[in-house]
Amino acid sequence: MTAFAPLPAFYDDLDASFLELWRLLHEGPALRRNAFHMPALATVDAGGHPQVRTVVLREADPAAGTLRFHCDRRSAKAGEIAATGRAALHGYDTASKIQIRVSGPARLHTDDAVAEAAWAASRVMSRTCYGIAPAPGTALPAGDAYTQPEDGADLDLARPNFCAVVVTATRLDFLFLDRRGHRRAGWERGAAGWTGAWLAP
Repeated sequence: MTAFAPLPAFYDDLDASFLELWRLLHEGPALRRNAFHMPALATVDAGGHPQVRTVVLREADPAAGTLRFHCDRRSAKAGEIAATGRAALHGYDTASKIQIRVSGPARLHTDDAVAEAAWAASRVMSRTCYGIAPAPGTALPAGDAYTQPEDGADLDLARPNFCAVVVTATRLDFLFLDRRGHRRAGWERGAAGWTGAWLAP
């Protein structure tokens, strides 16, 4: 007979599943080898085509229902977020067998207090990325045909290219995989707060 691990406390508890979802997202920025540290970001380009790439989750605020990551304001993703005002994030952790999807309005913070605080808290290695020239996605004649500031250089010159992105979650999807029966739940946020329900996996 196959021995199974005990089912988690959130298995048949909708409220506990909601708390687990936000716990994992909240811990994501600090757990560098966790899927919720580097979720996939989905946007839509000017041609209506979906675009997906990996970002680093910098903060998840369960009380506000927001997630923050950083990007280069010259990048395609920044332009797509500015144009549509929306984004989605996805992560799947193989160890816990949990998938989380988040979507909602997204806002670029470039020259305000949110951006300044995010820049001030960024490490030198991260700041260096925003000093790369030419802009992200520019065609190059060779793989090394770009410049990047040296560590210790005046990285404030890279600051104009930096922005923080805050996604305000309005839809959440939580999926837990188990051979004894998967569990999936979804929530939508309205004027009165979050409303959740079990979903077919």
